[in-house]
Amino acid sequence: MDAKKKIAIKFQRFWKILGPGLITGASDDDPSGIATYSQAGARFGVSTLWTALITFPLMAAVQEMCARIGLVTSHGLTGTLKHNYPKSVLYLMVLFSFPAIILNIGADIAAMGAVSNLLFPVIPAIYFSVLFTAILLVSLIYLPYLQIASVLKYLCIILLVYLVIPFLSKQNWMELARATFVPTIKFNKEYIGILVGILGTTISPYLFFWQATMEVEENRKRKHHLLVGKRVIHAMDMEIDFGMFFSNLVMFFIILTTGTVLFKGGVHQIDTVEQAAKALEPLAGKAAYFLFAIGVIGTGFLAIPVLSGSLSYIISETFGWQEGLDKKFHEAKPFYIVVAVSLILGLLINYIGISPIQALIYTAILYGITAPVIIAIVLHISNNKKVMGEFTNGLWTNIFGVAALVLMSAAAIVLLYLQFS
Repeated sequence: MDAKKKIAIKFQRFWKILGPGLITGASDDDPSGIATYSQAGARFGVSTLWTALITFPLMAAVQEMCARIGLVTSHGLTGTLKHNYPKSVLYLMVLFSFPAIILNIGADIAAMGAVSNLLFPVIPAIYFSVLFTAILLVSLIYLPYLQIASVLKYLCIILLVYLVIPFLSKQNWMELARATFVPTIKFNKEYIGILVGILGTTISPYLFFWQATMEVEENRKRKHHLLVGKRVIHAMDMEIDFGMFFSNLVMFFIILTTGTVLFKGGVHQIDTVEQAAKALEPLAGKAAYFLFAIGVIGTGFLAIPVLSGSLSYIISETFGWQEGLDKKFHEAKPFYIVVAVSLILGLLINYIGISPIQALIYTAILYGITAPVIIAIVLHISNNKKVMGEFTNGLWTNIFGVAALVLMSAAAIVLLYLQFS
């Protein structure tokens, strides 16, 4: 067997292993996340590149804990909360999660429609938003989980376009290296605000729920209960690490792109992803503009099923309804009705006077408030031997988990201060 075939076989094996971790990580770079990273790059250049190195181990630790909870308990995070915590805690999480996720879906649908309108100006953005909502709704209801997971995995490849864009223009790689490895902190409201925004959009609570339920779903997909052992946990760890690394790599390159092309080109105010895409065209060429816009549409198709699916799992597990993307519509009607309602409500946000930027601000506030609480609960569950048995947290997981808790708590306090001061 020649070297090329060996490499192809190894890649196929590796690709089959990848699942929930990759999808979760890639969906974190949704259109609303791209808007935040674009704002950071346009306003402050490459000075926030170092945040990608900080958020990676924190994201990996929290998502790994959530995945392990799903594997060991065979319940999603909501189900585990329901069985081990007072109902008041559970209902509080649902109360904060529902509006935050709906607003996030609405912002993403609006962004997809807006960049599609840039590519095809004769068609109004709202028509694209309606079309994308319909496609997502039909796909999620009628396609089986295996097909959905496969499509989501391949949509992750679209994110690679952001790794290409910076190479379309000349870069000062020494400056980029310095900005990456030497943190820059400016003690002013705008800079601290963008740091809090980056944290909020990378370590988002809906991803915690999705990660745990997807591990359970993967178990169901195999049609038998997976015997959890050290080998299974190790494989899951590797897959999570790869997914979170991929997510942070894309985030890094979006900040790099906007921080070198837009910032140096004199474009410092970017409020939406379509503005970022449009601003790239005269400065970096048609190719960069086109790739950026296509990336936004692709990430929307990847992230919105994760957002609506997360919400449906949260509500279905809370009320004990049949749930799962592996089930047909007639087997889990309430589950799919929640998916449909979340998509329709997200679309309707475009009509009630809430702009995508306002939706992102409200989403960030709600995520910022709930994230520290959920991380604290995840830490407690994953260290509870009555729940996790021998698969409780290791030392480094606890260190990074506590660091995530402290940092997100500080971010929540700063976020509230910035909004109401």
